[in-house]
Amino acid sequence: MNFVYQANQQRVIFAAGARSRAGEELDRLGVSRAMIITTPSQADTAAAFARLVGERAGIVYPGAQMHTPTNVTEAALTAVSSVKADGILAIGGGSAIGLSKAIALRTDLPQLVIPTTFAGSEMTPILGEVERGVKKTQRSPKVLPETVIYDPELVARLPSHVAGPSAMNAMAHAIDALCAGNANPISSLLAEESIRALGRALPQLLADPNEAVWADALYGAWLAGTCLGTVEMGIHHKICHVLGGAFDLNHADIHCVMLPHTAAFNQNTTPDAIRRVARALDRDDAPSALYDLMLKVESQSSLQALGLTPAALEKAADLAMENPYDSPRRVTRDEILKILLAAYDGKRP
Repeated sequence: MNFVYQANQQRVIFAAGARSRAGEELDRLGVSRAMIITTPSQADTAAAFARLVGERAGIVYPGAQMHTPTNVTEAALTAVSSVKADGILAIGGGSAIGLSKAIALRTDLPQLVIPTTFAGSEMTPILGEVERGVKKTQRSPKVLPETVIYDPELVARLPSHVAGPSAMNAMAHAIDALCAGNANPISSLLAEESIRALGRALPQLLADPNEAVWADALYGAWLAGTCLGTVEMGIHHKICHVLGGAFDLNHADIHCVMLPHTAAFNQNTTPDAIRRVARALDRDDAPSALYDLMLKVESQSSLQALGLTPAALEKAADLAMENPYDSPRRVTRDEILKILLAAYDGKRP
């Protein structure tokens, strides 16, 4: 046995109604003038949090955008300076959390994050930013939020067409963690438990979810982010980040469509990891099981349906080869293109 494991230090609060503790947690972080970050669609939720934390709210900033464009971050930094914010309260999914992390990277301000999706970004020291159509990813302890509040009552507001792909996005985090070249016993245990919880919750999220189902899915998303935060991202995330940054596609939808096909590729490169995925899903064939889940939650089940062209796949394959990424062995451009073509056709792997 040979591995390296380094835990990330974060405070996590998980409970129905835990959002009511936001003011208390800002006090714990020493934040007296918070910048409340969210997306335009969640502006009302952010305003409610501003009322909740009272005088600790410095400004509500509903300007976060998908994939964290650097020009959006630059505009947000001006707002930080104008109100002399001494901390960040991020409300939302990957877009809001991404902007919060980007600001923290540049200012070292403490972050309190309250997720409203299953994105999982709040548990990782990873930041992806888009500049001139290219998404670049980096790791830094400076972007890791100090405190995260998980409140299942917040995700229970998600419509099924958002909840399903978001939960599949979380599952992609766990599967990439299992397949990582530097996977360790803790990350793998957490990943398998995450896949089990998400696989159990997903069908019910689309049918008749109750409080326990929302909590189960959010629990799985927390574990997925936690395990991915201790390993290097693999081929799946590399491809998805390229597609999202270059073609401005919805983050969760890309992960959802790509996951069965990257799992099929990983079945050859990391067969033990994919067997653990199948075990967690209580199925014999993990790629097929993931494909069935994808069809249940995703209305556009191929890259072609998402609007890509064969020429776009060639560009994506080139971009994916520009920067190194973690893999048990070197992956060629032809192999990446083959994965992309399979997802373009959208057939069962």
